[in-house]
Amino acid sequence: MRSVGVEEELLLVDARSGLPQAVSGAVLAAAERQAWERPGDVTHSHHLEKELQWEQLEFATKPVTRMGELQEEIRRSRREAARLAATAGAVVAAIATSPLPVKPLLNVGKRYQWMGEQFGLTAQEQLTCGCHVHVAVESDEEGVAVLDRIRPWLSVLTAMSANSPFWQGQDSGYASYRSRVWNRWPSAGPVEVFGSAERYHEQVTAMVGTGVLRDKGMIYFDARLSATYPTVEIRVADVCLDASTPVLLAALTRALVETAARAWQDGLPPARIGTSLLRLASWRAGRSGLDGPLLHPDTMRETSPMEAVGALYQHVRDALRDHDDDQLVQEGIAKLERHGNGAHVQRSLLHSEGDLARVVTRCAQLTTDGEVPPA
Repeated sequence: MRSVGVEEELLLVDARSGLPQAVSGAVLAAAERQAWERPGDVTHSHHLEKELQWEQLEFATKPVTRMGELQEEIRRSRREAARLAATAGAVVAAIATSPLPVKPLLNVGKRYQWMGEQFGLTAQEQLTCGCHVHVAVESDEEGVAVLDRIRPWLSVLTAMSANSPFWQGQDSGYASYRSRVWNRWPSAGPVEVFGSAERYHEQVTAMVGTGVLRDKGMIYFDARLSATYPTVEIRVADVCLDASTPVLLAALTRALVETAARAWQDGLPPARIGTSLLRLASWRAGRSGLDGPLLHPDTMRETSPMEAVGALYQHVRDALRDHDDDQLVQEGIAKLERHGNGAHVQRSLLHSEGDLARVVTRCAQLTTDGEVPPA
């Protein structure tokens, strides 16, 4: 069974005001002190990492094969991140953009400073938190075959995970405004069918060779070969408010990878849907989330959100059953349909709480509570 791992980016905010706090350096220093003082403690957060902005923090789970293990890893990591954030006077919130106005502070280091100089406001304003899913592959050839075949389905994952309706103090009109801000990067978004690992690597080398990108780490495709691990990395999701949602996404993503790999082994070609259509599907998913129409992955025509989710489920059902993930996914989809995604919850909180500061502080509480109650 293919292993799977998740990376989550969290927002660091003040517990009372909800304003983002540029304290990731202090949080990581606290994690290092803990690791030094308690070297035998397997719970210490050596897996925490800095991100582009000082107001955010990232953690990565270990690779696992069972979704129950992944659920525990995510909940434990969120609790640990929250505990360490408290040492710097902050809390963590699993929301993909700050609802409140903020001027983010770029992290130190030559790479981040280069990005700030090269990309201007695109880098300076890029305070967004995503959820990345890594799924093991046996080779680059298999990995690229997977990338070629999962392209039409990724926008559905964006819609399911959408958790960024607010931007700089106002409603953006989008369910996932993070996806729109993220796609300001020139290397981000859907890409063409590559056909072979050789072609993929040629394209990556040519893109870095232009000088527009600093290194291969700036290849921000919706899905890419990991430069570090023997995995494909799917990068389209917002960080999710409910800790069970990234597990649902991981199960669906692994099944997508397995389904695509089997199709490649059986000699079935990838769907030749143009990149321009996939960009429209991505935009539609970011705009609608689960509260409006999506583009059907097979036809690229408007359909209801749950019809698109159902099509994804049917596409990967055999792999889900082989992984013993079918019941988990069915229950997860039903929960999303009942309660809504993070964008729906955030807008409901604004209606009930009355201001965006309370939205943020409630989301911070929900981040480590584990499950989000019905909106």
